[in-house]
Amino acid sequence: MVLSIAEIHRSKTGRRVFWWLLFLLPLLPLAWIVHKAVVQDLGADPAQTIVTFLGLWTLRFLLITLAVTPCRRLFGWMWVQRYRRMYGLYTLFYACLHLLSFATFILGWRADLIARELSERPYIIVGFIAWLGLVALGITSTRGWVRRLGKHWQQLHYLVYPVAILAMIHFAWLIRAGYGQVLLYALILLLLLGYRVAYRLRRQQRLVQSH
Repeated sequence: MVLSIAEIHRSKTGRRVFWWLLFLLPLLPLAWIVHKAVVQDLGADPAQTIVTFLGLWTLRFLLITLAVTPCRRLFGWMWVQRYRRMYGLYTLFYACLHLLSFATFILGWRADLIARELSERPYIIVGFIAWLGLVALGITSTRGWVRRLGKHWQQLHYLVYPVAILAMIHFAWLIRAGYGQVLLYALILLLLLGYRVAYRLRRQQRLVQSH
Protein backbone atom coordinates (compact mmCIF):
# COMPACT_ATOMS: atom_id res chain seq x y z
CA MET A 1 0.00 0.00 0.00
CA VAL A 2 2.78 2.41 0.93
CA LEU A 3 4.72 1.42 -2.18
CA SER A 4 1.70 2.01 -4.42
CA ILE A 5 1.16 5.46 -2.93
CA ALA A 6 4.83 6.28 -3.44
CA GLU A 7 4.49 5.21 -7.08
CA ILE A 8 1.38 7.36 -7.49
CA HIS A 9 3.29 10.41 -6.27
CA ARG A 10 5.98 9.90 -8.89
CA SER A 11 3.62 11.05 -11.64
CA LYS A 12 2.02 14.49 -11.86
CA THR A 13 -1.37 13.04 -12.75
CA GLY A 14 -1.20 10.54 -9.90
CA ARG A 15 -0.36 13.27 -7.41
CA ARG A 16 -3.25 15.39 -8.66
CA VAL A 17 -5.79 12.56 -8.43
CA PHE A 18 -4.57 11.53 -5.00
CA TRP A 19 -4.68 15.16 -3.82
CA TRP A 20 -8.29 15.52 -4.90
CA LEU A 21 -9.16 12.23 -3.21
CA LEU A 22 -7.68 13.34 0.10
CA PHE A 23 -9.22 16.79 -0.35
CA LEU A 24 -12.74 15.45 -0.84
CA LEU A 25 -12.70 12.68 1.78
CA PRO A 26 -12.93 15.10 4.77
CA LEU A 27 -16.15 16.51 3.31
CA LEU A 28 -17.94 13.18 3.75
CA PRO A 29 -18.77 13.74 7.45
CA LEU A 30 -20.30 17.11 6.58
CA ALA A 31 -22.32 15.53 3.76
CA TRP A 32 -23.47 12.80 6.16
CA ILE A 33 -24.74 15.19 8.85
CA VAL A 34 -26.44 17.38 6.23
CA HIS A 35 -28.19 14.29 4.86
CA LYS A 36 -29.30 13.31 8.37
CA ALA A 37 -30.68 16.81 8.91
CA VAL A 38 -32.56 16.79 5.60
CA VAL A 39 -34.24 13.45 6.33
CA GLN A 40 -34.83 14.54 9.94
CA ASP A 41 -32.91 11.65 11.45
CA LEU A 42 -30.90 13.39 14.15
CA GLY A 43 -32.50 11.89 17.23
CA ALA A 44 -34.34 13.50 20.10
CA ASP A 45 -32.05 16.53 20.27
CA PRO A 46 -31.03 17.47 16.71
CA ALA A 47 -29.22 20.66 17.73
CA GLN A 48 -26.98 18.88 20.23
CA THR A 49 -26.39 16.04 17.78
CA ILE A 50 -25.09 18.45 15.13
CA VAL A 51 -22.91 20.40 17.56
CA THR A 52 -21.39 17.27 19.10
CA PHE A 53 -20.84 15.62 15.71
CA LEU A 54 -18.97 18.61 14.28
CA GLY A 55 -16.91 18.97 17.45
CA LEU A 56 -15.95 15.30 17.33
CA TRP A 57 -14.75 15.59 13.75
CA THR A 58 -12.76 18.69 14.66
CA LEU A 59 -10.91 16.61 17.22
CA ARG A 60 -10.42 13.73 14.76
CA PHE A 61 -8.91 15.97 12.11
CA LEU A 62 -6.68 17.57 14.72
CA LEU A 63 -5.37 14.13 15.71
CA ILE A 64 -4.87 13.20 12.04
CA THR A 65 -2.83 16.37 11.55
CA LEU A 66 -0.72 15.60 14.60
CA ALA A 67 -0.16 12.06 13.32
CA VAL A 68 1.57 13.26 10.15
CA THR A 69 5.01 13.81 11.68
CA PRO A 70 5.16 10.45 13.55
CA CYS A 71 4.02 8.60 10.41
CA ARG A 72 6.68 10.33 8.36
CA ARG A 73 9.46 9.61 10.85
CA LEU A 74 8.49 6.10 11.94
CA PHE A 75 7.26 4.60 8.67
CA GLY A 76 9.05 6.74 6.11
CA TRP A 77 5.77 7.99 4.64
CA MET A 78 7.27 11.16 3.24
CA TRP A 79 4.20 11.77 1.06
CA VAL A 80 1.98 12.53 4.07
CA GLN A 81 3.86 15.75 4.76
CA ARG A 82 2.34 17.53 1.76
CA TYR A 83 -1.17 17.00 3.18
CA ARG A 84 -0.53 18.22 6.72
CA ARG A 85 -1.55 21.81 6.03
CA MET A 86 -4.70 20.63 4.23
CA TYR A 87 -5.87 18.59 7.21
CA GLY A 88 -4.88 21.35 9.59
CA LEU A 89 -7.17 23.69 7.67
CA TYR A 90 -9.92 21.09 7.72
CA THR A 91 -9.52 21.03 11.50
CA LEU A 92 -10.13 24.78 11.55
CA PHE A 93 -13.02 24.40 9.09
CA TYR A 94 -14.85 21.89 11.29
CA ALA A 95 -14.02 23.90 14.42
CA CYS A 96 -15.69 26.94 12.82
CA LEU A 97 -18.73 24.84 11.87
CA HIS A 98 -18.85 23.50 15.44
CA LEU A 99 -18.79 27.02 16.87
CA LEU A 100 -21.32 28.37 14.35
CA SER A 101 -23.72 25.48 14.95
CA PHE A 102 -23.50 26.05 18.71
CA ALA A 103 -24.17 29.77 18.32
CA THR A 104 -27.01 29.12 15.87
CA PHE A 105 -28.85 26.05 17.13
CA ILE A 106 -28.15 26.25 20.87
CA LEU A 107 -27.88 29.98 21.57
CA GLY A 108 -29.87 31.39 18.67
CA TRP A 109 -27.27 34.16 18.27
CA ARG A 110 -28.59 35.88 21.40
CA ALA A 111 -25.90 38.27 22.59
CA ASP A 112 -26.82 37.85 26.27
CA LEU A 113 -26.56 34.05 26.07
CA ILE A 114 -23.29 34.19 24.14
CA ALA A 115 -21.78 36.57 26.71
CA ARG A 116 -22.95 34.38 29.58
CA GLU A 117 -21.60 31.18 28.01
CA LEU A 118 -18.20 32.77 27.35
CA SER A 119 -17.93 34.09 30.89
CA GLU A 120 -19.53 31.44 33.06
CA ARG A 121 -19.08 28.01 31.49
CA PRO A 122 -15.51 26.65 31.73
CA TYR A 123 -15.88 24.12 28.90
CA ILE A 124 -17.06 26.88 26.56
CA ILE A 125 -14.18 29.14 27.56
CA VAL A 126 -11.64 26.34 27.02
CA GLY A 127 -13.15 25.45 23.65
CA PHE A 128 -13.20 29.07 22.53
CA ILE A 129 -9.54 29.53 23.46
CA ALA A 130 -8.69 26.39 21.47
CA TRP A 131 -10.63 27.80 18.50
CA LEU A 132 -8.71 31.08 18.69
CA GLY A 133 -5.47 29.09 18.63
CA LEU A 134 -6.64 27.20 15.54
CA VAL A 135 -7.51 30.48 13.84
CA ALA A 136 -4.02 31.82 14.52
CA LEU A 137 -2.47 28.62 13.15
CA GLY A 138 -4.70 28.67 10.08
CA ILE A 139 -4.00 32.30 9.23
CA THR A 140 -0.23 31.85 9.53
CA SER A 141 -0.10 28.54 7.64
CA THR A 142 0.55 30.14 4.25
CA ARG A 143 3.95 30.44 2.61
CA GLY A 144 3.73 34.19 2.91
CA TRP A 145 3.45 34.01 6.66
CA VAL A 146 6.26 31.46 6.82
CA ARG A 147 8.51 34.02 5.10
CA ARG A 148 7.30 36.90 7.28
CA LEU A 149 7.77 35.09 10.57
CA GLY A 150 10.99 33.33 9.64
CA LYS A 151 12.39 31.30 12.52
CA HIS A 152 9.49 32.41 14.73
CA TRP A 153 6.99 30.56 12.53
CA GLN A 154 7.90 27.16 13.96
CA GLN A 155 7.74 28.54 17.50
CA LEU A 156 4.24 29.90 16.83
CA HIS A 157 3.06 26.59 15.41
CA TYR A 158 4.09 24.76 18.56
CA LEU A 159 0.81 26.31 19.70
CA VAL A 160 -0.90 23.28 18.19
CA TYR A 161 0.09 21.21 21.24
CA PRO A 162 -1.69 23.29 23.92
CA VAL A 163 -4.56 23.74 21.46
CA ALA A 164 -4.89 19.94 21.21
CA ILE A 165 -4.86 19.59 25.00
CA LEU A 166 -7.51 22.31 25.39
CA ALA A 167 -9.62 20.67 22.67
CA MET A 168 -9.43 17.36 24.52
CA ILE A 169 -10.46 18.99 27.80
CA HIS A 170 -13.37 20.69 26.01
CA PHE A 171 -14.40 17.36 24.49
CA ALA A 172 -14.22 15.56 27.84
CA TRP A 173 -16.41 18.22 29.46
CA LEU A 174 -18.85 18.21 26.54
CA ILE A 175 -19.42 14.44 26.49
CA ARG A 176 -21.59 13.60 29.48
CA ALA A 177 -21.83 9.89 28.75
CA GLY A 178 -19.63 7.29 27.12
CA TYR A 179 -16.31 8.20 28.70
CA GLY A 180 -14.72 5.21 26.99
CA GLN A 181 -14.69 7.30 23.82
CA VAL A 182 -13.04 10.19 25.66
CA LEU A 183 -10.36 7.86 27.04
CA LEU A 184 -9.68 6.48 23.56
CA TYR A 185 -9.07 9.91 22.05
CA ALA A 186 -7.10 11.01 25.10
CA LEU A 187 -4.86 7.95 24.73
CA ILE A 188 -4.26 8.71 21.04
CA LEU A 189 -3.36 12.31 21.89
CA LEU A 190 -1.07 11.13 24.69
CA LEU A 191 0.76 8.82 22.27
CA LEU A 192 1.15 11.55 19.65
CA LEU A 193 2.46 14.10 22.13
CA GLY A 194 4.51 11.51 24.03
CA TYR A 195 6.25 10.50 20.82
CA ARG A 196 7.30 14.12 20.25
CA VAL A 197 8.67 14.43 23.77
CA ALA A 198 10.62 11.17 23.42
CA TYR A 199 11.95 12.21 20.00
CA ARG A 200 13.14 15.57 21.31
CA LEU A 201 14.81 13.97 24.34
CA ARG A 202 16.62 11.42 22.14
CA ARG A 203 17.73 14.19 19.80
CA GLN A 204 19.11 16.28 22.65
CA GLN A 205 20.89 13.21 24.03
CA ARG A 206 22.55 12.56 20.68
CA LEU A 207 23.67 16.19 20.46
CA VAL A 208 25.23 15.96 23.93
CA GLN A 209 26.99 12.69 23.04
CA SER A 210 28.29 14.12 19.76
CA HIS A 211 29.99 16.96 21.66
